[in-house]
Amino acid sequence: MRIEKSESGNVLILEILEKSLDASVAADFRNAIADEIQNGRQKIVLDLSHVSFMDSSALGAMVSVLKIMGQGGELVICGVRQAVMSVLALTRLDRIFKIVPDQEEACFILKPTA
Repeated sequence: MRIEKSESGNVLILEILEKSLDASVAADFRNAIADEIQNGRQKIVLDLSHVSFMDSSALGAMVSVLKIMGQGGELVICGVRQAVMSVLALTRLDRIFKIVPDQEEACFILKPTA
């Protein structure tokens, strides 16, 4: 599982470098994000701009991550390609996740207001 990590203030940006999120990487995908949450990360941007395919196991991993975050954390997804967005819409997960066009907007949403 290839993930590039960066930070913008207190926001962790995880750029998923895989083209497909499927059963072969779903557990690693979930565990990588869960590890960050368990290490105290509460604001995470998940950049899916490289991902062109996502199956049900990856969707399950994303829902699992949301549950792990619980009430204290925030997850914003950005860079969602049309094929992946269609899957999210079909499963109605587009109503559960915060989805924005790019990292800049995602970080803006997650940064504290003064």
